[in-house]
Amino acid sequence: MTKTFNVPNISCQHCVRSIKNEVGEVAGVTSVEADAASKMVTVTWADPANWDQIKSLLVEIDYPPQELIQL
Repeated sequence: MTKTFNVPNISCQHCVRSIKNEVGEVAGVTSVEADAASKMVTVTWADPANWDQIKSLLVEIDYPPQELIQL
């Protein structure tokens, strides 16, 4: 599954690295792409990961997502 969403709290490359590092450690996450300029993040995952788990982690690390597009 792949989901693209906006994260308004992204302001710099440090934010991008934090999101990639934290979300990338979730079991089942295969790809995390983030862009500071557009504030967009795309996460690809398979079991055992799920969107609720990824979303909860993003909220916990202070990068709550605004859901926009589901592919």
